[in-house]
Amino acid sequence: MQRKGLIGWICALLCVGSLFPAQAQEKKDNHFEVSKNLEIFNSLVKEMEMFYVDTIDVEKTVRRGIDAMLGGLDPYTEYIPEQEMGDFKQLVTGEYGGIGAYIRQRNAKGNVMIIEPFEGMPAAEAGLKAGDVILAIDTTKVSSFTNDKVSELLKGVPNSKMTLTIQRPGEKKPRKFDIIRKQVQINQVTWYGVRGDSVGYIYLKSFTDKCAQEVKDAFLDLRDNHHVKSLILDLRNNGGGVLESAVQIVSMFVPKGSVVLSTKSKHAQMDRTYRTSSEPIDTVMPLAVLINGNSASAAEIVSGSLQDMDRAVLIGQRSYGKGLVQSTRDLPYNGSLKVTISKYYIPSGRCIQQIDYSHRKEDGSVAAIPDSLTSVFYTSKKRPVRDGGGVRPEFEVKEPKVPTMMYYLAADTVLFDFVTDWAQKHKTIAPIEEFTVSDEDFEALKQYAKSKNFTYDRQSEKVLRNLKEVAEFEGYLEEDSTAFKELEAKLTPNLEKDFDRFKDEVKRVMAAEIVKRYYYQRGELQESLKDDLVLEKALEVLGDPDLYRRTLSVPVELEAATKGTE
Repeated sequence: MQRKGLIGWICALLCVGSLFPAQAQEKKDNHFEVSKNLEIFNSLVKEMEMFYVDTIDVEKTVRRGIDAMLGGLDPYTEYIPEQEMGDFKQLVTGEYGGIGAYIRQRNAKGNVMIIEPFEGMPAAEAGLKAGDVILAIDTTKVSSFTNDKVSELLKGVPNSKMTLTIQRPGEKKPRKFDIIRKQVQINQVTWYGVRGDSVGYIYLKSFTDKCAQEVKDAFLDLRDNHHVKSLILDLRNNGGGVLESAVQIVSMFVPKGSVVLSTKSKHAQMDRTYRTSSEPIDTVMPLAVLINGNSASAAEIVSGSLQDMDRAVLIGQRSYGKGLVQSTRDLPYNGSLKVTISKYYIPSGRCIQQIDYSHRKEDGSVAAIPDSLTSVFYTSKKRPVRDGGGVRPEFEVKEPKVPTMMYYLAADTVLFDFVTDWAQKHKTIAPIEEFTVSDEDFEALKQYAKSKNFTYDRQSEKVLRNLKEVAEFEGYLEEDSTAFKELEAKLTPNLEKDFDRFKDEVKRVMAAEIVKRYYYQRGELQESLKDDLVLEKALEVLGDPDLYRRTLSVPVELEAATKGTE
């Protein structure tokens, strides 16, 4: 990038906030500060490029500065250069041209492998399997390439042909696959079906610009062809996405013209109110929405607005608490700025934003708004709800904590490699409903982990080590070291002991990974729903019409007070 273009680009980036009319003295002062700092930055970049002892990569250096500048605002405001726009559009649309597979770089030297081919996409149709290491793409050898570089080469114009050379584990000779790229569309409704007694279930993993139609199609099929009497919409681990899609999904279940949310920004002309603009498809069917701490943004708009309108019962754990709205602004050289422009408020008038990024501590850290400082708002039936700290469910169900060992088991690819070998020996498995991991397979995984010298870092051991150092420094360790020794003995990692202690958890994760190899993402999801405490609670609530009605009714004390005034 030329120096002149670079400075112009920076100027455009920093001046985005000045696109609207200035307001009196504050804006005048701001304009001066912008001009002053741009001049300083311009001179600084030129001086560094001319006189720094080593040659500097100007683009990378400036990019670090941009990232640091925007990172000091909030985690959602970011610069997207031209070369990353494809990935950004993929997040919005769920579509791209390629082979349809997740890949993963095995180690620092490269060795990118297929970890999950998508059902019905070119990779799966060609016969690629999880564990296949990519050696070459056409004539380009990619063994030492990074994940990003391989991904770039795999993507391309739909209907274009490519030859993929892979090394399958357990085989001596590489294999070649001729693959025709296609427009890959990642379905956001991973799976839907019937659970319990006539209860429909839909899992939505993200909000793209077409996900509302997927939800609608799934619901109509469940209602009209499977004759479900109630519905569960699962938004757990859904990080959000396109705001308009959230509004469209809410519009399926509430009257036309209902206010779903309003946004408020620095500039009044940018404020908006979002209403449902289409006729609903069902306003009476009992509805439960599942959420957890990873349900954010658009997922919170759907769950929170349905709660505020008393249209659904929420079950699970408190949501993430992202009440901010982002928009994109075009920048020179085909880049974009994704910038936080407003806060959103759901029908009760509350904003569920949990962290106040505008008030940072001296060290730059931010803190969540404590419950004691949140305010009470009311649903359409006068049920109390609170702002800040995300959306709180009517029925809180704690999910079991995942042991640290399970994280390392997956991160070190020990489990992945074991299942890859297991799948090569088992051409088929039982239907998902019947499949279980045997004790023999569990023991085989344990022995495999031992043979690979599997180790893992336990946080409790690390904390104990730090505590010992502090105690020794303060002189307490010499007085009585027995307690530390006893605690240390209990907390020292023991692979055999921990495998047996967490046997049920290990078998569940094993089952999900195995089922995914044969039934793809829909199978993995169905397997994970076995013994799902949140789902069981939802089935319980929907199976008890009186409990469902009472949960969404006018509070008894308010109803009594109202009658007393008549």
